[in-house]
Amino acid sequence: MKLNPDGCSVAGCSIVYAPSGQAGEYAKLATNPYRGCGTGCAYCYVPGVLRMSRPEFDAAALPRPNYLAALAKDLRKYRALGVTEQVMLSFTTDPFNPSDMSLTRPTLTAIAEHGMAFCTLTKGGSRALPFLDMFRPDRDAFASTLTSLDSDFSRKWERNAALPDDRIATLKAFHDAGIFTWVSLEPTLNTEASLAIIERTHEFVGLFKIGRANYLPITRSTDWADYTQRVIETVNRLGVKHYIKQDLQKYLPAGYHNPMYIAQHNVNESTKANTDATIRQDARIGVVMADS
Repeated sequence: MKLNPDGCSVAGCSIVYAPSGQAGEYAKLATNPYRGCGTGCAYCYVPGVLRMSRPEFDAAALPRPNYLAALAKDLRKYRALGVTEQVMLSFTTDPFNPSDMSLTRPTLTAIAEHGMAFCTLTKGGSRALPFLDMFRPDRDAFASTLTSLDSDFSRKWERNAALPDDRIATLKAFHDAGIFTWVSLEPTLNTEASLAIIERTHEFVGLFKIGRANYLPITRSTDWADYTQRVIETVNRLGVKHYIKQDLQKYLPAGYHNPMYIAQHNVNESTKANTDATIRQDARIGVVMADS
């Protein structure tokens, strides 16, 4: 067994894998328990990637055959190599989809039992609340995709997703429970809506990941340079962490601080105290060594 050149994923593993392209900007590792989704997002590009017809993909999320056994096999290899990175659920489906969540809890359980962390990205809103007890403040994260604050707009573009108010209330519930939360503002279907989402949610969202929309006629006339400038003005005025994805980075000011990955977990007080004590101890050792 060995790590791939990315230093995180394990060679020969396909159930827990390193996502590439735009997905790779969101997470170093991922897994997909289901085939299909059932959320019915009109803008979704995944059916083409998976070579599924859109009606088949949108019909339901179906458990992948033998998934849990294959997951355990991969996780044992990750544990043997000491990898403790977060695993994202999911890029090609939704862990809190409207049709079948039978694999979600055992997947999160297996990831935690093998010493790794997890993050869920969903449009499922309150369907995630029964799973809140599984999330660990110092390890895990809960994220939601938001494209609008308007319910009618959401019904048009994401017909089986939880409505925006439900998703937002669920983000706040996870935040109030001490879990790190973040929001994916991708695709951006309406620039004003994305800016309004930041204003509405920044007090209980720890990070915004911001991209554009591709392959959609509705966004071909969008002034992406203006949008990017307004986004960075907004997030900096509000003092919120953010990542501008690669397809918007050409509009950033030269030298703009834009780290792809930040720690997606909350540090509890005992952990912080131990970390601070270690830093102080290391500093004292450094002073002693310098004097010797």
